Amino acid sequence: MHAQFDAALAHAPVLAAKTTDWDTVLPKIGPAVTETLQMVLVTMVLAGIFGLIIGTLLYTTRSGSILANRPVNALLNFLVNLIRPIPFVILLAALSPVMLQTIGTSIGIKAGIFAMVVAATFAISRIVEQNLVSIDPGVIEAARAMGASKLRIMFSVMLPEALGPLILGYTFIVIGVVDMSAMAGAVGGGGIGDFAIRYGYQRFDWNVTLVAIIIIVILVQLVQLVGNLLARKIMRR
Repeated sequence: MHAQFDAALAHAPVLAAKTTDWDTVLPKIGPAVTETLQMVLVTMVLAGIFGLIIGTLLYTTRSGSILANRPVNALLNFLVNLIRPIPFVILLAALSPVMLQTIGTSIGIKAGIFAMVVAATFAISRIVEQNLVSIDPGVIEAARAMGASKLRIMFSVMLPEALGPLILGYTFIVIGVVDMSAMAGAVGGGGIGDFAIRYGYQRFDWNVTLVAIIIIVILVQLVQLVGNLLARKIMRR
């Protein structure tokens, strides 16, 4: 039996060490980074606006708040709690029928951005709500006592008061969106994720995978640095 095992082992295929074809790989890095930045930027612009609106409504429609509306608040909370916990890869698959009906495809950069906007919107909305909750109620009551309109209270009192923490929250989401853009490569979404899968994972070239990881880490560090600096500057005022 041992002899049979040794014979089988001797005839088993051996994976040769993979030599990276840098002449092919290097020209692909620049476009991949550009696609990732485009995906992150478009996602953050759209999700940033939608998430800010939903998050503000989550806070202002609470009982006792300036736009108190229990049914609307319950509906928004349900939607946020429904979408936010879903892992992004599963959300990509779940949104495929919706993407086919709305943008005509469930693969590629457009599909990746669509799913990223949905995921980021509900994550941002909860962060916005949590930061608005931390505002001193006395500040809002003072604005109401002075006769400020509800819209003026929202945009001139509430959001400016929470701006510093909101920037930190948005920074956290940007980092998450960078991660999501990498996962979007699983559906051919382009960017660093697609680059890593196509030229690294599928070719068993771990050097390319390592390059992709380093690029993502650098992007995350830069985003965190800029976010921290902006938040610190605003909170000092």
